[in-house]
Amino acid sequence: MRLFVALDIPEKVRNSLAEIVTQLRPVCPNARWARVEGLHVTLKFIGEAPLEKIEVIKTALSSISTRASIPIDFRGFGFFPNEQRPRVLWAGVEAGPELRELALAIETALEPIGIPRETRPFAPHLTLARFGSSRGVDALHAAIHRAGSLDFGRTTAKEFHLYQSVLKRGGAEYTQLATFSFAEGRPA
Repeated sequence: MRLFVALDIPEKVRNSLAEIVTQLRPVCPNARWARVEGLHVTLKFIGEAPLEKIEVIKTALSSISTRASIPIDFRGFGFFPNEQRPRVLWAGVEAGPELRELALAIETALEPIGIPRETRPFAPHLTLARFGSSRGVDALHAAIHRAGSLDFGRTTAKEFHLYQSVLKRGGAEYTQLATFSFAEGRPA
């Protein structure tokens, strides 16, 4: 099974992103646009894991707790690796150090059961589109600048989820396997 750990995003944020993606999609039709209903904030991509390891993963994840929930703002756009040679268009995920600490706690909990740590730095984002070439990207830049407010909303995270990802012709299909509450105290 292909697995990852993520935070869900609220419907209001999803709707705001859907509106702007609807505006941007025709400007850059060669991009592979993500399905907005599947957007999530990935905390840890686990990858392929045998079915018999699922319960061990769940047990490891259930040990994670923090003192407070995590306020998160969704705003702005960016490109990986950069604007000049974009491979990914993303919406920004802004949070205090608590989000990075949660991701690190997940890495730490999973490493002893044989799931290697991520080598890249944690960069929370929502992937909106992927590019095979730079065709149409200049028009996309211009459309983003004309779009106005790029503030998509906010949430307070108190739980994360273990998901299964099944790759299909029309895009990945996600199934929530487990939910883990992590916030013990009041919001930060």
